Amino acid sequence: MSSQAAPKIAMLGMASENCTFSNARTKIEDFEILLGQRLAQTRYPFLSDTVFARATFLPLMHARALPGGMITTDTYTKLKSDLLEQLESVLPVDAIYLDLHGAMNVERMDDAEVDLVSAIRAMAGQDCLLGASMDLHGNVSKELVDQVDLFSAYRTAPHIDTKKTREKACRFLLETLENDWKLERAWVPIPLLLPGEMTSTLDEPGRSLYAGLQDFDHLPGILDVSLWVGYVWADEPRAHACALVTGVQGTGAISDVAQQVAARYWAARDDFRFNVPSGSLTECLDQTIADTVKPVVISDSGDNPTAGGAGDLPYALEAVTKRDVFLSGQKTAIIVGIWDPTAVAKCTAAGLDAQIDLTIGSFADNRHATSLRVRGTIEHFFDHDPVAGRQVIFRLGQGIQAVLTERRKPFHYFPDFHQLGLKPEEADLVVVKIGYLVTDLQKLAAKAYLALTPGSVNQHVTRVEYTRLEKPMFPFDRDFQWKPIAQVSSR
Repeated sequence: MSSQAAPKIAMLGMASENCTFSNARTKIEDFEILLGQRLAQTRYPFLSDTVFARATFLPLMHARALPGGMITTDTYTKLKSDLLEQLESVLPVDAIYLDLHGAMNVERMDDAEVDLVSAIRAMAGQDCLLGASMDLHGNVSKELVDQVDLFSAYRTAPHIDTKKTREKACRFLLETLENDWKLERAWVPIPLLLPGEMTSTLDEPGRSLYAGLQDFDHLPGILDVSLWVGYVWADEPRAHACALVTGVQGTGAISDVAQQVAARYWAARDDFRFNVPSGSLTECLDQTIADTVKPVVISDSGDNPTAGGAGDLPYALEAVTKRDVFLSGQKTAIIVGIWDPTAVAKCTAAGLDAQIDLTIGSFADNRHATSLRVRGTIEHFFDHDPVAGRQVIFRLGQGIQAVLTERRKPFHYFPDFHQLGLKPEEADLVVVKIGYLVTDLQKLAAKAYLALTPGSVNQHVTRVEYTRLEKPMFPFDRDFQWKPIAQVSSR
């Protein structure tokens, strides 16, 4: 970089969390593509801060898909080509900010992030500085650590520091260029792999472990200290937790810090629990019916689309319809949202207020539940959601409202319900395809239960059939000793 010229920093990325246990596939139409100014406004509003005026930041392209099944080869090839074409148009640059997730799985490919970053490195050159922000539910391999100069991962789950983390990674890139620092990374793979529902930073021990990362932030030469819990629903060798410290080359502390972070996490391995009462769906419904407060929120955790589940299983809906207290209207239940474009099309053809027989669900993921045949009334259509497409409220009996969606959509926020005319705060039961509850759902729930339901993101991870995990790995193996040893990478 010339000492006279402001540095040029390109910004691009591809992000998805892809479950290898799902029959569903993530295709090109599932991705949201952001370019140029719209990308800057949506994901990088911090660029308007004066500190970033010291460089020319070039937001190019970002492709993001809702978590789901593996990405098809054709989809990945197309998106990768488009990203590289965008990058080539602005070369040479001094640095590249990589906006990643870290759990991207592509058909017939291991470690898609390494494939993408290797292509970017080859195009931009060995002297170009690469920095990445990632989700703490990503899987980080040694090969990726060798390619990328600087990392920063979220420190919250549920994620409330996403933009802060992107901003931090970009600021570190700028400071590294301005100070002409040479960077190195200390990486410690941890033989521990737990679901996010056990490792939320709202509860112990996750809360203290992640808050404790601040202990190291201001040590001399340390730029970033990150801890990944990993993505558990990917059967691949890179699936494991890890600690990763980025620092200025020659700072001996980075290995010690990485090992301390890893040792803290390992020491807490037996303390992780689900953050709300959990059990079978039958047990959760029994308790809900006995509860005197409302609404009760039940997480249909095995089919959670934000963890990679298909979101099309009617398992919870079927269980609720077998309870007379809901069918009769003595108690009311809202079940959201079951992905089934065929069922939505049949409702559309029948029209509002029609009473019809309908087959619901299990068209993409037919491994974990069967479709449900029911009779009900079409109560409402809603067409103005950019994620879900057409949505249908289908009433069963007197007290059950089920939301069917044309496209996959998680229901996390009050507007997701209220725009349909639903009043979840008045219902006795709300069933949501999610794991741990995000903020709006926490506010909604008078009580909450985590139902350990079947699906491609089954919370009973020790019952899932893995064939490619590196062993030993806790909690699949328990009778083994481990000591953290840092591996240092530099370029």
